[in-house]
Amino acid sequence: MKSIAMAFVLLLLAGCASTPTVTTDHDPSAQFGSYKTYYWARKPEGSSPLVTQRIVEGIDARLQSKGWTQEPDGDVALVANISRAQQQSIDTFYSGTGMGGWGYRGWGGMGSATTTVRNYTVGTLVVDMFDTRTKQAVWRGSASGTVPNSPEKVDAAVTAGLDKMFANFPPGS
Repeated sequence: MKSIAMAFVLLLLAGCASTPTVTTDHDPSAQFGSYKTYYWARKPEGSSPLVTQRIVEGIDARLQSKGWTQEPDGDVALVANISRAQQQSIDTFYSGTGMGGWGYRGWGGMGSATTTVRNYTVGTLVVDMFDTRTKQAVWRGSASGTVPNSPEKVDAAVTAGLDKMFANFPPGS
């Protein structure tokens, strides 16, 4: 029973970790309707080259689906960064009554505790957009989540993060 409960909790944690946490922010005075072109001032680095390629292609596809085109001197400069950090979670599960070795007519008994340490990697993608005319930041999106172990799950997490990040882009549309 104890192992079933632990497996269930780990499954819940894994399910929560597979969905990236996404936030976006923008300059309310930015005129997104006037932006039609963009260029990459800095592409993301620090991850697998294949993952980086998929991130760039994913952002390009989402911007192009909004009518933006990539040009060397675009209206908006994109800067993307990737970071990875090792994290650790410690979970303790208790069984038994916790009443110790005393009790009335057999009640009580010693409880036990099982502690599980889980090491994992959290990846974060931050995409910033700058108006090339004013040199001011106009938009920021970030996605953060547990980095999966398989390439297929990494691809799914990247897709889910980018989908959420660009769901309401451009602001006010």
